[in-house]
Amino acid sequence: MHAPLRKSAPEEKPVNGVAGLKQWRYDIRAGLLVSLISLPFSLGIAVASGAPPIAGLTSSIIAGLIFPFLGGANVTISGPAAGLAPVLLASMLTLGGGDLAKGYPLLLVVICMAGCVQIVLSLLKAARFCAIFPSSVIEGMLAAIGLLIIVKEIPHLTGHAFEAHEFFGILAEVPSAIGMMNPQALIIGVVCLAFIFALSVAKATWLKVVPPQVLAVALGTGLGLLMGIDDQYRIHLPENPLQRGLVLPNFAGLFADHSLWFTAAATVVTLTLIDGIESLATVMAIDKIDPFHRKSNPNRILLAMGISNICSSVVGGLTIIPGGVKSTTCILAGGRTLWANFYNAVFLLVFLLLACSMINLIPFAALAAVLIFTGYKLCQPSVWKHVTHVGREQCLVFAVTVLTTLYTDLLVGIGCGIAAKLLVNVWFASTVDRRRAAVGDAALARRGPAGLSRWFEEFSNPVTRHELTGDAYHVYFGKPLVCFNSLHVSRELSHVPPEARAIFLHLTDAVTLVDHTSCDNLIHYAEEHNANGGARVEIVGMERMCRRSEFATCMRLGLPDEVREDAASPAGAASGLLPH
Repeated sequence: MHAPLRKSAPEEKPVNGVAGLKQWRYDIRAGLLVSLISLPFSLGIAVASGAPPIAGLTSSIIAGLIFPFLGGANVTISGPAAGLAPVLLASMLTLGGGDLAKGYPLLLVVICMAGCVQIVLSLLKAARFCAIFPSSVIEGMLAAIGLLIIVKEIPHLTGHAFEAHEFFGILAEVPSAIGMMNPQALIIGVVCLAFIFALSVAKATWLKVVPPQVLAVALGTGLGLLMGIDDQYRIHLPENPLQRGLVLPNFAGLFADHSLWFTAAATVVTLTLIDGIESLATVMAIDKIDPFHRKSNPNRILLAMGISNICSSVVGGLTIIPGGVKSTTCILAGGRTLWANFYNAVFLLVFLLLACSMINLIPFAALAAVLIFTGYKLCQPSVWKHVTHVGREQCLVFAVTVLTTLYTDLLVGIGCGIAAKLLVNVWFASTVDRRRAAVGDAALARRGPAGLSRWFEEFSNPVTRHELTGDAYHVYFGKPLVCFNSLHVSRELSHVPPEARAIFLHLTDAVTLVDHTSCDNLIHYAEEHNANGGARVEIVGMERMCRRSEFATCMRLGLPDEVREDAASPAGAASGLLPH
């Protein structure tokens, strides 16, 4: 007779703090590997930002030494962000009147102020407001950042300093600059870039742990030595970084010049906004691949970012946010807690103190190739294809965000994208109202007269009532479900009674539309609850709504049956209510 099989006890979830030190074997190994990635990334981001190369390493070291003690996340690796490089470069040039050396100490003051704002926002629990930003606007912002990174790295890739610093200005200058490009730098940059793209499509398992970017920097360094490239095309760190490499913020210079205040304030808002959106989006993505299925605390992360940014700025470092590539590598390398971030900082500090001469052999062109690939991943054709697949209205909002960002700046681009999203939502809701009115729909009468109220519906609570019947909790929606009122929905769903064993989300006939962001949130909420074995969640009424595309979380329109049949006709399809 066989002995009964014993169930293995579930592995204990690692935690941060002192208790997490017992995971040191896993975290030290992951920290070492991540430091090899952080080194070229940090240097490249600093160069792309117009700051001294050592500023990137300073940021990564400060992040690793502070973040693990503040918590909020579980296994993310923080440091300078490529996505903020275009903002930092533009702000530095504006603050310094075109002089990067003059603008850099002034920018450090702005970064310090942004950190203070982040601390205040974390205390106000403001991280939840990131939920109101439309998905298409966020994707458009990231795509625009990717394009900006690619174009602004052309001078470093080619070894020639351009006169222009704006997106379209650099593109216009490329033809006239071809004859002045440095052949050695261009060869190194192109070879490294081709090498990264070639390895990125390879299927080797080890490439998941050692990203192609690290190998490309090693290749570029070897080519630089072989070709004898001049030192002016290489990284330059001071011989004694701790004494000669630190730049202090110029508080007196910024506060004394009133003409700089508006630029400083706009940069603080931009950094705070993009820091928050990109950081929280990265952390949520990392939570999804965390093998221990732990959840991060967004407000705690915002607090940690604020403190880290203040500390980074006072010693000459750049802005700090969680990084997707480094965090993913940490998980794949076996990292279990935030101590991996701490060990990453320790290894970077050792490299800086003991291997400074080797770091100075890295060509700018090799780092430019790394950043250009990073930018490409943000704006590659599959991103545009995905947005179009979700719905043509999403593509419109996405395109508005990208184009206005490239022509102006990120803050204006995000604002125009949000405005476009609001107009699209109101247009579709009004069109549905008109089609309902044509058939005398009773649900339209219950919603009341159209007009200005339709605009306010975008921001008002869409929940009309909720009730507990036995062990089933019912939530009834009677207004459009859009990203702008998602905070109301989140608050309502957070108040589900603990005794409820089933949750029914009713989309009544009065719901004119459910936009892509809200549809994605509802479906994710249902899938997460059903997968975790908690209360069963069912969305009632969404199947009756017209889909704008075949994508699972596309926009849905609340058309009655007779209107839906009419909209499905060629004339109705031409009106834009349904996809062709």
